[in-house]
Amino acid sequence: MIIEIDFNSDEAIYLQLTNQIIMGIASSRLREGDSLPSVRALADTVGINMHTVNKAYSLLRQEGYITIDRRRGAVIAVDMDRLKALQEMKDVLRLIVARGLCKSVGRDEVHELVDQIFDEYRE
Repeated sequence: MIIEIDFNSDEAIYLQLTNQIIMGIASSRLREGDSLPSVRALADTVGINMHTVNKAYSLLRQEGYITIDRRRGAVIAVDMDRLKALQEMKDVLRLIVARGLCKSVGRDEVHELVDQIFDEYRE
């Protein structure tokens, strides 16, 4: 697993880490049952504080992307309820579409963008 942290980004490091793991799951680079590195190992590899990794793992666990197993550590376990996931996507997309409409982005352009994003994850 390759994690790249932008230390100059305005986005918090734990969120960068969380988002990269979620994108890894979406793109099938990380699959159900895969173990993530230990908190200490990932912190050492990436060059960040262990508490930052712990915060990211905790958030991933709360959102249903991983489980924490005493023997195996953090394990990919996508058990997020599908309806809940769809509602969360709708909530986020509502604002994104509203912003696009304010900039005269059309329905077909939005559909094309969504198709492109899906294709990126399925390659």
